[in-house]
Parts: sequence; C-alpha cells; structure tokens
Amino acid sequence: MTLLGHLTELRKRLIRSVLAVVVAAIVVFIFRDRVLHFLEGPYCDFQLAQTEVESCSFLIRDPLEPLSVVLTLSGYGGLLLALPVILYQLGRFVMPGLYANEKRMLIPFLLASVILLALGMVSAFLLMPRSLTVLQSFGIDSFVPFYTPSQYIGFFVKMMLAFGFAAEFPLILIFLQLVGVVSADTLASNRRIAVVAVVILGALITPTGDPFNLAIISIPMYIFYELSIVIGRRLTRHRLTEAQATGLAG
Repeated sequence: MTLLGHLTELRKRLIRSVLAVVVAAIVVFIFRDRVLHFLEGPYCDFQLAQTEVESCSFLIRDPLEPLSVVLTLSGYGGLLLALPVILYQLGRFVMPGLYANEKRMLIPFLLASVILLALGMVSAFLLMPRSLTVLQSFGIDSFVPFYTPSQYIGFFVKMMLAFGFAAEFPLILIFLQLVGVVSADTLASNRRIAVVAVVILGALITPTGDPFNLAIISIPMYIFYELSIVIGRRLTRHRLTEAQATGLAG
C-alpha cells in the first residue's frame, strides 16, 4: 500500500472511531441521571459516614456547573463505551503489517485490553470510599466534606483512568517487545529495577498512599510484569521463526 493509501485507510478508521465516540456520548447523555446516581454511590457512602446529614448532596457554586458535569461525563463515558470499536479500528489498521501468528493473536489481544481496563476501573470504583476517607483524615474536625460535582467527578475520572491504564501495563510491555523496543531477556534481567518502578508507579497512581491500596495496585502490576515476559518471549520467538522462514522462501 502506498503512503496515500495508508493515509486514506487511517482517515477512514479515525472517522469511524470518532463516530463511535459521538454515538456513545449521546447514549450516556440520554441516561445521565442513572449514570450520575451510580457514580455518586461511593461519595454518598463516604459523606454519610463522615457527617451527620441524612442524605448525601453536592455543593453547586456555579449555575453552569450541572451542564458542565453532564457534558464532561458524556465525553468520558462515550470514550470508554466506544473503546472496543476504537481498538478494533486500530487493529484493522495495523493488521496488514502483522505476521500470521500475530494476526491470530490480535483479537484476544484487543479483548484482553478491554477486560484489563474494565478491571482496573472497577478496582478504582471499589476503592473510592476508602480513598476519600484516607484523604479526609489529613484534615481536622472542622473540615466538612461537601464537594462540588465537578471536583468529585474529576477526581473519580482520574482515579479510574489511572487504575485502568495501570492494568494495561502488561499489554504495553508485550507491545514494546513485539516492535523491538525491548526484549524479554532485558525485562528479565532488570527485575529489581522493575520492582522499584512498580512500587513508585503504584504510589503515584494511589492518591491515598496507604500500604493497603499500594499493595492492591503494585502486586498485580508486578505479576503482570512477569506474565508479559513469558508471553512476549513466546510471541517474539514465533515472529523470528516466521521472519526467517519468509527470508528463506524469498
């Protein structure tokens, strides 16, 4: 395929991805009440435990804030819902440059990325009440937790994206091995550095910094690190074998 052909194909895939995001964002906007009630659950649990109020509530300081929150939520929600379509379009774009074995692995690879992202975001959702409680503990008794929806949704989105992309850690390492940036032997010989890096990354991702949350994010990440070495070594070995076979055939 010529350069113009690649650009045309890329434009087609981008247009389809953008349309998927727009459609998904409209769906989130239509069901915004249900989505907001679902997301406020961790905040309500936290606020009712920290204050004497009978029902949880947010503090609105700007007449435009409800609209801003809904639009922000629709944008992020549309992006997340459309993620399988975006990954599929990305896979279709890169598929012509892959070997036969890698083409067979493409669909499982994309499915794994979606599943890992979802697991990371679910973990963030479950840890939200504890995270808010730990952060509130740094204040004094006169600090009453009444957040604006923008502040809460912003913090929530950052938490979910951080945990979600941290779960993508093994796939990123496998991809780097496939494109030749790093090798499985290099990763295996730098395990001590990996342990330190994983702990530091876990501390940055975990806003509370307490050992419990740090262990929850760091231990799985290191297990994924070891799995990426095993999987990457197998995939790169198959790639090398097919490349040698192609060279001999040529």
